[in-house]
Amino acid sequence: MIQLKADCLVFQTANGENIPCSVELVTIELMGESGMQLDPELIRHMSAAVLHYFRNELGRTFVSVGEFSLALERVLRHFGFTVSPDLPAEPLRVLESDLRRIACASGKGFELMFFSSLRSELQKKLNESPQLLRFNGLRGCVKQLIGARRWSARCQRLSDQIVEYLRECLSLQNPSARCGLMVC
Repeated sequence: MIQLKADCLVFQTANGENIPCSVELVTIELMGESGMQLDPELIRHMSAAVLHYFRNELGRTFVSVGEFSLALERVLRHFGFTVSPDLPAEPLRVLESDLRRIACASGKGFELMFFSSLRSELQKKLNESPQLLRFNGLRGCVKQLIGARRWSARCQRLSDQIVEYLRECLSLQNPSARCGLMVC
């Protein structure tokens, strides 16, 4: 049996055909015109979330197009989109921050100062009532803080700590509001 690419699932069509295809391409096809208004990276992350759900949480590589579209619809609704076949998706209010900039401003090796600055940045962004907070530059930020040239297990641990810290701060600062968090 041929192994599927990491970003693919086997889609079962209504007429019983099994077609291996990239989840990103299927996502774009299902979203149609409304998908053209969205940031391509956001589409990539949404399709990766649906792929993770089927592959890792359900342990499946075969899905029907209907199952995939329902899971994608749930992800879209979570990000604040109105899902309707006749209406295009509303633009998402996204605020971005650069983790590398925060790391540089915190000084080399001062992780405590970094986490304090990160919490302040998150609070400042939440005051603007976004639907999605996107923190870019995680890999570069971690390498900057540790002073590493190559990615290591220590880098991975700090990366996981930063993501977990952002999740905790978001849930504490904004428990009732619907704001998504993306760290890349």
